Amino acid sequence: MRHFQPGTKVLSIGSYGCNFRCTGCHNLEMFWGVDALDELARGESKAAFVTPEELVSAAIEAGVQGIAFTYSEPAVWLEYVIDVCNLARTKGLYTVYVSNSFVTDEALGQLAGRIDVLCSDIKSMEDQFYRNICGKADVESVLHGIELAQNLGIHVETRTNVIPGLNDDTANLLRIAHWIRDHLGSDSPWHITRFYPAYQLSYIEPTPVKTLNAARQQALMAGLTSVYTYGDKGCDCATENAPVEQILPGWKQLHAVNKCSQDCCGDEGILLKKYERTLSVAFDANAEQVQRLDFSD
Repeated sequence: MRHFQPGTKVLSIGSYGCNFRCTGCHNLEMFWGVDALDELARGESKAAFVTPEELVSAAIEAGVQGIAFTYSEPAVWLEYVIDVCNLARTKGLYTVYVSNSFVTDEALGQLAGRIDVLCSDIKSMEDQFYRNICGKADVESVLHGIELAQNLGIHVETRTNVIPGLNDDTANLLRIAHWIRDHLGSDSPWHITRFYPAYQLSYIEPTPVKTLNAARQQALMAGLTSVYTYGDKGCDCATENAPVEQILPGWKQLHAVNKCSQDCCGDEGILLKKYERTLSVAFDANAEQVQRLDFSD
């Protein structure tokens, strides 16, 4: 996110669930993979429910200016997002909704006036990519959701993770650039990110940096003015998390947090992606009460 309150920091959170099953997902072991969901069903999840009040208090105490719903698909836990947004706004915090935008008009209508920013993926302009790589969806539904969000007054920024051999061809990337220019505006930000091997796409090499740079140049020539490339893992990193202490309600008894070791976007939020036995924090947005973790032994 580059064009909404630049220089500010956000607290990033995620919960269980996603309406996609991307074959290159970095987060499945935390949010929708078999092991994670089985642990949740058995009541063995290394997770703690964080109420909206606790979350907003944590953001204020951490000195951030916003809260980002990310890592999984926030539409799956929409009611929690709405509760947090309503409270955050009364405390002067903005909210960022990171999504695949395969959502209903009704859901977007519920978010309008509550979230400040939509950061949405445009993974490809080909339906076949969404069917084969994401497991479902179609391009038109995704693009419709993004454009509707902007028409509802939500600040929109888009991103594309460029995967070698799957969505990195010039024609596809130019179609994305043209769509952004024609439907969101020539100054609408587009973030082009580097793919790293993961899950069923672990056999694919990382995206060559020259591919990212070429895509950016093509987008600029197509008329976009705000195109950004990211050659490191950034905040989507699933393996290089450095532990960092944050001020959270009762964190000495319950919480320890991880911060992304990269600094590309200034994310100072809680990273709910990597568990260790005594370094864990996550939340189950469907839980009824706080699950206290006992690390005494």
